[in-house]
Amino acid sequence: MNINGKHYRTIWTAPNGRGAEIIDQARLPHEIVIAPLDTLEDAAIAIETMQVRGAPCIGATAAYGMFLGIAEDPSDAGLERAQTRLAKTRPTAVNLAWAIDEITKAVAALPEEERAVAALARAEEICDEDVEISRAMGEHGLKLIEAIAAKKSGPVNILTHCNAGWLATVDLGTATAPIYLAHEKGIEIHVWVDETRPRNQGASLTAFELGAHGVPHTIIVDNAGGHLMQHGKVDLCIVGTDRTTRAGDVGNKIGTYLKALAAHDNNVPFYVALPNTTIDWSIRDGVKEIPIEERGSQEVTQMTGRLPGGDVVTVDIAAAGSPAANYAFDVTPARLVTGLITDRGVAEASEEGLLKLFPERR
Repeated sequence: MNINGKHYRTIWTAPNGRGAEIIDQARLPHEIVIAPLDTLEDAAIAIETMQVRGAPCIGATAAYGMFLGIAEDPSDAGLERAQTRLAKTRPTAVNLAWAIDEITKAVAALPEEERAVAALARAEEICDEDVEISRAMGEHGLKLIEAIAAKKSGPVNILTHCNAGWLATVDLGTATAPIYLAHEKGIEIHVWVDETRPRNQGASLTAFELGAHGVPHTIIVDNAGGHLMQHGKVDLCIVGTDRTTRAGDVGNKIGTYLKALAAHDNNVPFYVALPNTTIDWSIRDGVKEIPIEERGSQEVTQMTGRLPGGDVVTVDIAAAGSPAANYAFDVTPARLVTGLITDRGVAEASEEGLLKLFPERR
């Protein structure tokens, strides 16, 4: 996607070929900072501290992290160390484990002196594949937007939650891929952007990238979505997911479940966009089986913003001494999901619906 007219991916191989570089998402939207990943620990910390976030982007970063770990120590012990360190960084996004496994398969049978080169090549392939997957999801989701645009005058109003955009992937995004393709095609689009507490990824990331790319949008507080739906101001919802079960239950940023309930009550189509790498074929019951990450309470009790003079500061917003719980994800049952936008097409949110697109998983 574009920033000030220049195209960027979220992660790429460093010019020296010995590491990677990322857009530091923890500094957005106030600063655009390119951060180096020179070591395995750099990559692990980038995932843990949400310098990178979003399931596909986490997977791509883990792939580079494996390369960096193998470059540090190409032995079997070094490979195992990289696997262990990266596997514990974030528990919910299934792409993390997938990427670790992909690099492991690419290098396990090779001599030690060939492992780093092979790991880097596979990491770069994973990034390129992710871009193509996002574009395929975009093409399938575009048809849904086109169908709505053909039946109404004025913009197609799309509500999204958290950031499932370019910044959550390598490029284009999951939920935003159909939006960007519709915008490029000249379809009138307007996006309602949930602020998405507690880390405000909607206000700070989704709004940033939509604005940088010229897509009309409006930031709303998280609890405004139901009101907008009641008054006919939302044509459809599109969100992303960090892990989706084979039965179609969706694990996504906390608050997604409430949006799905409001959409169901107001007959607003509720779609989830996901690459095939985000489907966890080993589980069925999302509420019972998707691990829900619990993060530090300071993300709830503090907020970071820019003062009029330009300084970026973090301030307390809660009563001193009050405890806070920070559940990072929730699960939306398949019954509330209109459809799953995948890179192979739009599936019914059910095991049979997914298996029609992925018959090799039967």
